[in-house]
Amino acid sequence: MRVAYLSHPSGLLHEMGPGHPECPERLAAIHDRLVQRGLMDQLICESAPKVSEEQILRAHTQAYWEELRHAAPHQGYHMLDADTAMNSHSLEAALHAAGAAVRAVDLVCAGAVDRAFCAVRPPGHHALSYQAMGFCMLNNVAIAVRHAMAKYGLERVALIDFDVHHGNGSEEILAGDPGVLMLSTFQSPLYPGSGDQPLADNMINVALPPYSDGSVMRQAVKDHWWPAMRAFAPQLIVVSAGFDAHRADDLAQLGWIDADYAWLSQEITMMANIFCEGRIVSSLEGGYDLGALARCTELHVQALLDD
Repeated sequence: MRVAYLSHPSGLLHEMGPGHPECPERLAAIHDRLVQRGLMDQLICESAPKVSEEQILRAHTQAYWEELRHAAPHQGYHMLDADTAMNSHSLEAALHAAGAAVRAVDLVCAGAVDRAFCAVRPPGHHALSYQAMGFCMLNNVAIAVRHAMAKYGLERVALIDFDVHHGNGSEEILAGDPGVLMLSTFQSPLYPGSGDQPLADNMINVALPPYSDGSVMRQAVKDHWWPAMRAFAPQLIVVSAGFDAHRADDLAQLGWIDADYAWLSQEITMMANIFCEGRIVSSLEGGYDLGALARCTELHVQALLDD
């Protein structure tokens, strides 16, 4: 498979203060692992462009975009919420992170590549249409989904979110859209305290209990994701790839291991091969233990490369 790898140096300059788990070292760990394992040589690497205002406004309100645009400080930090800060580079990083997802859609939908992985930060799936939240400023995947539908006329796009935290922003933006099917697993109870009651019928939310292991996730995929996918038959799969359900990650209490991420990534590629000619756009969300993040991202990218 031809797989694009999109990133941007601004993602290494955005940081939210000493000791913050969503740190620049996350991208460095992923890059170094892919180089070490020889995968980077198999990828088609591109520097991510900036997202446009038109693309942003398909998922976010004008008022929020204006607020975010003027929030970046010249020095120090500006707090957007209790967990999310901006430094002088953060807006640039957010624009390139969302731009990576949009460019990935362009590459995949135009047939230049089969699949794409966006190694970007800040992540996006907690960003609501009207506010920043949970380390997220722009909702990268929701922008990508809306771009695929607006520019390429896709009528059915599936969004898969396997971050340990519920993608409440993605759900808020996309709930009730008949052209979108969102499939997610997440720990509950856990931040942001949502997801147990889906906002609309196009949301297939599977809450996983704390301290459950990967076998519970695998059964959920078989019981809930596959039937929904068969009924929906997407033309493109977009992925919120969060690696923080790993047992080594301190921000949650699930017990997934490396093999679970390999299995899940292979299931997603199987879905794509069956329903949408293999087309996948995947974008990094969470994952805060650097070793587990690097290893599991490698397994995810390897699955994207495989037929």
